[in-house]
Amino acid sequence: MFDWTNALTASSHRASPLDLLVLLFGLSLLPLLAVATTSFTRIIVVLGLLRAALGTPALPPNSVIAALAIMLSALVMSPTAIRIQHQAYEPYAAHKLSMSAALARGASELERFMLRQTRRSDIAAFERYAKPSANATSRVAAAPSFAVVAPAFMVGELRAAFAMGFAFALPFAAIDIIVAAVMMSLGMFMVSPTSVALPIKLLFFVAADGWAVVCGSLIQSFR
Repeated sequence: MFDWTNALTASSHRASPLDLLVLLFGLSLLPLLAVATTSFTRIIVVLGLLRAALGTPALPPNSVIAALAIMLSALVMSPTAIRIQHQAYEPYAAHKLSMSAALARGASELERFMLRQTRRSDIAAFERYAKPSANATSRVAAAPSFAVVAPAFMVGELRAAFAMGFAFALPFAAIDIIVAAVMMSLGMFMVSPTSVALPIKLLFFVAADGWAVVCGSLIQSFR
């Protein structure tokens, strides 16, 4: 990962106040970028849907789910981060690139990752919504702007997250239905089916090594 402390120190010796202001503003946007342009959205949504399917809305806690999502996102994004470091940060630290050129290179690498996860149909839809000017319409169709790629990427991530959430939740829904049907046939109307289904779902999830399966599937779902 980048050494932002050294970057700020080095920038203070050679950059103008405007460059420093731009850098600090960019750092303030890092949390938003981490959610909107990385794998974090898909991972956190899938983990949240999995927790709801298990029937334990408070366990694991939000902090644990977020920490796991951050660690998985770091693993998924590490090849892109390494390329950004080699292509943008290291030349900038060596005074071979200006800040604007380094940011452009870094954004290009990040956009390349986003395009691999995004459907062409989503990009085309947001290109229509963007209502490009006459100059923008002359751009090559294979090189959409970042303003178009970002929302198309988010929509694609949400679609993929809900599809994976459905696949993971389906076995637990089947367990709920079976338990409810058995309890009704036995006349056990005073006992909540949820209280009986929960230990069965937890046993099934642990026996299937569910956390490893879910994490592995999430990592492999990214291209």
